[in-house]
Amino acid sequence: NIFKKRFSIVNVLSLTRFEANEEVNPKRLAEAGIVKDAKTPVKVLGRGDLSVPLIVEAHKFSESARLKIEAAGGAVREIG
Repeated sequence: NIFKKRFSIVNVLSLTRFEANEEVNPKRLAEAGIVKDAKTPVKVLGRGDLSVPLIVEAHKFSESARLKIEAAGGAVREIG
């Protein structure tokens, strides 16, 4: 399919390496080595648990990832 969008997949478990209240975006994920390229759209999936509040910016979120991030006191922001 020529219209299929490719995403870098990030699980909630991978976000545990960031400090509380830190802003996590594709650039920070690339710097941390979680994704290969900051220019590729990022989708966050709900595998794992999060215990610190983070502000996570990504292109898409699964419903379980959104709930886990918000339950930890964090926030999600979808990038257009």
